[in-house]
Amino acid sequence: MDTERICEILNRLSEVYVGGVYPGRSSEGLNPEWPADPFHVLVATILSQRTKDDNTRRASDNLFNRFGTMEAIAAADPDEVAELVRPAGFPKQKSKAIVDCCRILLEEHGGVVPSETEELLELPMVGRKTAACVRSYAMGIPSVCVDTHVHRISNLMGLVSTKTPEETEYALMDLAPRDRWSDINRYLVRHGQETCIPNHPRCSRCVVRDLCDYGIRRGSTAAEAGRTPP
Repeated sequence: MDTERICEILNRLSEVYVGGVYPGRSSEGLNPEWPADPFHVLVATILSQRTKDDNTRRASDNLFNRFGTMEAIAAADPDEVAELVRPAGFPKQKSKAIVDCCRILLEEHGGVVPSETEELLELPMVGRKTAACVRSYAMGIPSVCVDTHVHRISNLMGLVSTKTPEETEYALMDLAPRDRWSDINRYLVRHGQETCIPNHPRCSRCVVRDLCDYGIRRGSTAAEAGRTPP
């Protein structure tokens, strides 16, 4: 059953990638000054949109080193914020969204990031992925957070057959037990960063190759050709 398969995949990956990360953070160089609280996760996830993980880390470090609180960002000049977050791309759009988010949170939510998905989705540049990341990483609420890694890898493995991240989110929610929802992003993202790399999956070093449709096909093709599987 695919439910058993995804649980076994997550179990094996958890032994390789201890801990897991939220957007903009990796196991290397984790800055303890930026905790996985709702405010930091929200801002980092907005910055992570349409950019690479390293760019998100640079941008979030720049921003939080200069403006470390919600109040400071809300009062900041958006142009200055744009320069700080430029490494993440789309600096004007992301700057405006982040400053506006902080102002809305202070004015309408008492400086508290809401926990309900519907309320999070009302914030600028907050979609289902961002809302799920905040709920999962910062609030401990079981959520399936689907980014490009999760969407790509879950389809590559044959766990789902979907066209969009939102379709993937709902398919994985049906497939995995609720208490494993948050593990999906936590471990598949690390797997996508370090092993199942886009366009160049390192199947020979993958601990879940025997549970992955792509890995099984690739191994069979190599065996038929008399080669060592890549």
